[in-house]
Amino acid sequence: MTFAITRRRFLGTAALAASAPLFTRRAFAADPVKVAGIHGDPVENAWNSRIHEALLSAANDGLIEYTFSEGVAGTDYARAMREYADQGAQLVWGQSYAVETEAREVAADYPETAFLMGSSGGPSGDNFGVFGTRNHEAAYLAGMLAAGLSKTGTFGSVGGYPIPEVNLLINAFRLGVKEVKPDAKFLNGFIGTWFDPPKAKEAAFAQIDAGADILFGERIGTADAAKERSVLAIGSLIDYMPRYPGTVFANAMWYFRPTVDAIVADVIAGKPVGRDYTEYSFMKYGGNDVLFDTAAVSAEAVAAMEAKRAAIKDGSFTVTIDETEPA
Repeated sequence: MTFAITRRRFLGTAALAASAPLFTRRAFAADPVKVAGIHGDPVENAWNSRIHEALLSAANDGLIEYTFSEGVAGTDYARAMREYADQGAQLVWGQSYAVETEAREVAADYPETAFLMGSSGGPSGDNFGVFGTRNHEAAYLAGMLAAGLSKTGTFGSVGGYPIPEVNLLINAFRLGVKEVKPDAKFLNGFIGTWFDPPKAKEAAFAQIDAGADILFGERIGTADAAKERSVLAIGSLIDYMPRYPGTVFANAMWYFRPTVDAIVADVIAGKPVGRDYTEYSFMKYGGNDVLFDTAAVSAEAVAAMEAKRAAIKDGSFTVTIDETEPA
C-alpha cells in the first residue's frame, strides 16, 4: 500500500509495549509513546511547523517516539492513517479538515489506536480526539498594539480559508484594534489555500492599495507585500520578526506543546482521548501569547496591552470567540 509522502523521518528508538488494549494498558513510564504525524502540507508551513516543533521537542525529551509524513494529499489521507495504525502507532496526529468523515471511519476501525486531529468537528468515540488552533488571545493583544501605529486607520488581513479557526483569529485581531481605535476600518481576503505565498502577497498588495497600512498575516506571504510597500505587519503562529525586521512588529504566537503533553498523558494513563483538546491552546495553559518589538510601540500601548494580558491569564477577561466570516 502506498500513498503520497514527501518525506518521512523517525525519531527515538524505544517502542511502548502494546500487547494490551490501549485504554486498559498499564503505563510503562520508561518507554516513549509511538506517535505518527500526517501533515497535509510541508512541515515548514507556519501551522504545521508549530505542531512539528512541539512533537520534535517531546521526542527530544524522551516523551514520544515521533514518525511523520508531509505533503499527504486528501485523497490519500485515510490510507496514511491506516498504514500508521497498522504499523503500531499508539497516537496518530493529523489534520482532518478536508477528510472529516473518512478520518472518523478510520478511527472506528482502530479502537486501540488514539487519534488527535485538527478538526472543525467534534470528538468521536473513545479514541478520536480533536483540537482547534487558538492563538486568538494573542491576536487580540497584537491588535491593541497595532491600533496606535496606523496612520490611515485601515487594517488588512490575509487568510487561507474562512473556516472557524481562521475567522475567530481575524475577528479577535479586529476586536483588539477596536478596543483602542473604535472607528477603525478593516479589509480582508481569503486566498483559498493554506500555502501559496505569492497569492497571499498579491492579496496583501490589494489591501495596501485600498489604504491598509497594517496587515495581519494569517498566511505566509503577507509580510513580503508589507515589506515591499513599507507598511507594518503582524505575524501569526510563528516569529516573523527576525526575517522581516522593521516590518513585522508583533506575532500572535501559538505553542502546541501543552496539547501534546495533555494527550500523551492520557494515552500513558490509559484514558479515553475522545475529547476536545482545544483548551490547551489557551493562554492560561501557555498555548499562545503575543511576541512584540518593544522599540516599535509606545510605552503607553505596551502598558495597556500588558494589563489586558494579565486579565486574560487570570481569567478576569475573556477574548470573544467569533467564528463568523469576516466581512
